[in-house]
Amino acid sequence: RAARQARSRLKRSGNATARKADAMSLKHPRTILVALDSSPRAPFILAEGVDLAQKLGGKLVLVRGIGLHHSLPAEAMNESPTRVPEILERGDREELEQLARGVPPELVAKVVVHVGVAWEVICRTADEEDADLIVIGSHGYSGIDKVLGTTAAKVVNHTSRSVLVVRDKPSD
Repeated sequence: RAARQARSRLKRSGNATARKADAMSLKHPRTILVALDSSPRAPFILAEGVDLAQKLGGKLVLVRGIGLHHSLPAEAMNESPTRVPEILERGDREELEQLARGVPPELVAKVVVHVGVAWEVICRTADEEDADLIVIGSHGYSGIDKVLGTTAAKVVNHTSRSVLVVRDKPSD
């Protein structure tokens, strides 16, 4: 009740920041950015985003950041280095669009794929799309993740957006 009264006072004040805060309410997120990697967990993370969008009336922006790594597709080996990001983006975009086909089309606003450090791509896209909420999967800390941190942890620490970290389902 106190939060509702505070929002009401802020709205009446005509303050632009107050209006923006109200528009970004987690009760009614307009834009839900779902960060998806190529792991087997991606469909589960997407399902969580879809569930939120359906229940709360939001639209989804699906995003993937692709790191350059040593296992490039054969197609990229015969191309100039300037075309490699385009080739990587095309393959991952097709994969994300395939996942999006399982989602009611009215829920998917956009599919975004960029070559870059995953957490940076996610944070930048959230800002560009004015996302109200970022949905991202968690991964357990082990090995190098203990030192460097996971993508989810870096997103949480570097974005000004609200973040929902989706954990694995408990084993039955």
